[in-house]
Amino acid sequence: MNFSIIQKSQLEEVHRLDPEYFQPKYLELDKSIKEQQFSTLEDFGCKVVSGPFGSSLKSDVYLEKGIPFIRVSNLQDFFINEDDLVCISEEDNHRLKQSQLNPFDLVISKVGNTIGVVSAIPEELGVCNISENNIGIKFKDANTTLDQKLFLLTFLNSKLGYLQVIRNISGNAQPKLNISNIAQLLIPTPQEKLLSVIKELIISAKKTFDDSKIYYQQAEDLLLEKLGLKNFQIENDLSFVVNLSDVKSVNRIDAEYFHPKYQKLVEQIKKHNAKLLGDLVSMKKGFEPGSKAYQEEGKLFIRVSSLSKFGIEDKDQKYLSEELYKRLQNDFEPKIGEVLLTKDATPGIAYVLKEAVEGIISGGILRLKVKDNIDPEYLALCISSVIGQWQAERDAGGSIIAHWKPEQIKNLLIPILPKTTQEKIAELVRKSHEARKKSKELLEEAKRKVEEMVEKGGES
Repeated sequence: MNFSIIQKSQLEEVHRLDPEYFQPKYLELDKSIKEQQFSTLEDFGCKVVSGPFGSSLKSDVYLEKGIPFIRVSNLQDFFINEDDLVCISEEDNHRLKQSQLNPFDLVISKVGNTIGVVSAIPEELGVCNISENNIGIKFKDANTTLDQKLFLLTFLNSKLGYLQVIRNISGNAQPKLNISNIAQLLIPTPQEKLLSVIKELIISAKKTFDDSKIYYQQAEDLLLEKLGLKNFQIENDLSFVVNLSDVKSVNRIDAEYFHPKYQKLVEQIKKHNAKLLGDLVSMKKGFEPGSKAYQEEGKLFIRVSSLSKFGIEDKDQKYLSEELYKRLQNDFEPKIGEVLLTKDATPGIAYVLKEAVEGIISGGILRLKVKDNIDPEYLALCISSVIGQWQAERDAGGSIIAHWKPEQIKNLLIPILPKTTQEKIAELVRKSHEARKKSKELLEEAKRKVEEMVEKGGES
């Protein structure tokens, strides 16, 4: 049993009575930092701001070009995810200048299931703004060095920073962070030598991360180029004619399903020895034990929300008991070399499992065991590219929550390029994953050095 004995003055200091706030792990961390030289985030030279309150910006004002607008979906450990980045106008940015951020300023998510994710604004994005669900950390002191900024980024991503953030969550129905709490986070003062080491690790990790994106883009470009789909343009037809026999054959009457873009895509795929996915793989669906089976620790439960085309992400993760895992292991644990494919919520995300994992896949994910006539990495890229995405969009469209049915997935058309081309594409994808893995290792090393600094009482 864990318990803490605290003074009345401690309660009065933070205006909190809930026992969660005074767990031993939080008190021990607080003590460890205060035993050495430290400052609050505010004293560190930072100004903490919230994104525009009250949904000041609606999605209908988002632009393809303009001032980058960082939403919660763009946050990941250390680096901004630019895949679905939207922009706002110069006018809107000026109106919301309180939450405007500059390169190397930090963004932290403040609501939902991903509270406490911290990213830095990359130099190449320039001036940005943030959504109401984010908190911005501005470096107001012009003398703050890049070394110090990257140290703070690393500290907040380490368990030392994350535990402090989680400790300050308030609210039950919708947990959230308050900027006043974030401003008072305790930051240990590092030695100059450690600052330099951290900077080198983060810069190297960022370059390697960027390399991984370049390799993946090269693989996708090569695939689409070989299929004649590079810069594939479809006219936005306002109307189109469909035969009644076509409607009856698919048992669908929604206009979106019969949009000419899908037919044109399929025609292009069929020029390249196209085969049905069901003929290329065997499929096995995951298992849904229900939310009551979720635990904070245990064996991994891989859900749609934690799977990306780059791997199993460590966000909003759920776990199952050892006993339940052992019962389900033989039927629902994925194996190295299998393609994991999402069929619900965000259908069409495909990833080839590269390392053994002790975990169970959810009912929203399929395990695809690939036959010998196609490279798994090539197949996963086909599904994750416009080739698979448009077919998934067509089949699963029309619902509030998308569901891609297994019988539809079996009929997914996959182009079969020559083996040598498949191998070139697959090699680029593998280089991308290796670079991403290396980047993650460098970031973990940086976090470890920061944590060791506190554990050793300020020594580096």
